[in-house]
Amino acid sequence: MNKIVKQSARALLFDGQRRLVLIKRTKPGQDPYWVAVGGGVGPEDSSVEAALHREVLEELGGQIDRVHQVFLVTDDLEHGVGLQHVFAARLTAMDLAARNGPEFVEPGRGTYEVVAIPATQEALSTLRLLPSQLAEFARANIHGLVELVDQEDRTGERGKEP
Repeated sequence: MNKIVKQSARALLFDGQRRLVLIKRTKPGQDPYWVAVGGGVGPEDSSVEAALHREVLEELGGQIDRVHQVFLVTDDLEHGVGLQHVFAARLTAMDLAARNGPEFVEPGRGTYEVVAIPATQEALSTLRLLPSQLAEFARANIHGLVELVDQEDRTGERGKEP
């Protein structure tokens, strides 16, 4: 049995206009690619979800709510297994001037451009979203993910039908 040696938290974030908020990564000498906001779970994090909130704050200066774990990506690593916990959430606030993660101060890491795209299969099909398992999941489920995060606006309560 393989031991879990690394965990990360990522979020498919939806803004107030129901757009998907991603990060466009551009590294020197490589084609651009897109990633969901997030990163590694650290020893200071009380849970995977706590790590997600910290990462959203670091990478977007942002706040989220309506957080639902929706997918898990398993990576075979040299000494065990890596787990990428994928959440869907609503982005409630963002202040890019407050971004403070290590990726913004280490030279040579490239750029981290925040982009908001229509939450459609067509829009997702035009991007190189990584990892590929997440891209396939997002394309297949984008409408349900938007509805999951948006549902509470219509019901006023979690889990109640409109």
